[in-house]
Amino acid sequence: MLALLRHPVFRKLYAAQVVSLLGTGLATVALGLLAFDLAGPKAGTVLGTALAIKMVAYVGIAPVAQALLGKFSAKRVLITLDIIRAGIALLLPFVTEIWQVYTLIFLLQSASAAFTPTFQALIPDILPDEGEYTRALSLSRLTYDLENLVSPMLAAALLAVISFHWLFAGTAIGFVLSAAFVLYTPLQARKIKPATQAFWGRVFSGTRIYLATPRLRGLLSLNLAAAAGSAMILVNTIVITRSLYGFDAQSVGIALAAFGAGSMVAALALPRLLDRTGDRIPMIGGAILLTATMFAGAALFTTLPGFNVFLALWAVAGLGYSTILTPAGRLLRRSSNSTERPALFAAQFALSHACWLLTYPLAGWIGADFGIPAAFIVLGLIASGAIVISFIVWPRQTTGNLMHTHTDLPSDHPHLQGAQQRTDGFRHAHTFVIDDLHHHWPTHG
Repeated sequence: MLALLRHPVFRKLYAAQVVSLLGTGLATVALGLLAFDLAGPKAGTVLGTALAIKMVAYVGIAPVAQALLGKFSAKRVLITLDIIRAGIALLLPFVTEIWQVYTLIFLLQSASAAFTPTFQALIPDILPDEGEYTRALSLSRLTYDLENLVSPMLAAALLAVISFHWLFAGTAIGFVLSAAFVLYTPLQARKIKPATQAFWGRVFSGTRIYLATPRLRGLLSLNLAAAAGSAMILVNTIVITRSLYGFDAQSVGIALAAFGAGSMVAALALPRLLDRTGDRIPMIGGAILLTATMFAGAALFTTLPGFNVFLALWAVAGLGYSTILTPAGRLLRRSSNSTERPALFAAQFALSHACWLLTYPLAGWIGADFGIPAAFIVLGLIASGAIVISFIVWPRQTTGNLMHTHTDLPSDHPHLQGAQQRTDGFRHAHTFVIDDLHHHWPTHG
């Protein structure tokens, strides 16, 4: 996996991802302290609202930003967005009102909603070999998990010598360094699709492709399963460790580290597994494993299990969670051509976060009003339903050359070269993606 870092272009982009994530991690810690500074005991409400604003920005802004920025070079877009994010981070230490926090968070997360899909859509073109791309996805997953461990420790070390306000400066430095790495990365100009559609058609083009592709409909269902399980972990870990076990704040970090450890194990194992089995079986298997931890948690927390049992449960949940999400980029890459890929990654970004927008408040509300076992059960039922849907909408055979018929193209169209003319149209087979020439998935061989 680390051999990928010998690739000069990927190495610089990966470095940009690392410093950007570290900066974001520092901002997460600093934002919590800023909320407490402004709101005191109501800091949790401020952070909860900020999280909701983040999700709304992710869901609403990503497709719109792609439609607006798609005609510009990816390098220019990424550098500009990094500089914008750095500028916003530098403003955060100077806020004096909670509404100012909400405004800046919306602007910051809107820039991230434009940045992340653009960045992710570059990697398949840089690493066209599927094996290398799979290892890049696993390395990215590992990086996210390690960031969740490293950033809080780095923040704690810095807070020993500086005020928390200076952590935002660290965030800005991370974004500036990310821009610098992108600036000195030799990127080929991406193919830009001619703007033949109206603006709102471009906004929803990625979603149209997404929902018309069976394996991506399956991915959307599995996104919901992943969101249900991870919402239980991310929202209720602090309740379980502090209220049920009565432990100190360090126990929260230990529990989340167990979840991250399981995720990292999956990321390390997946490249070889996916080479042998493809994506469908491991991803659905990961969803089943994550769902099983929800029902196991409901049974275990009718009484209070040993803390080590709880940590093991969280580690297994992390294993299932990462097994669902790590291969997602492979499905998106396989389901698009280079011109449509940024829009498709933006659609995945928006739709997946829409799932979290649903499950985050649900996990908190049910846990608070009906208890932790009830939250486990409800989220487990949501994940179970999502798995059933994924089996239905994602058939086994959706890759390779698919036979299909064209009825709306003229006989001299270049795409029909070698096609068999029949009474119902022109029939041929090739690797199939939804695009301007293929609006619907073939329903028969």
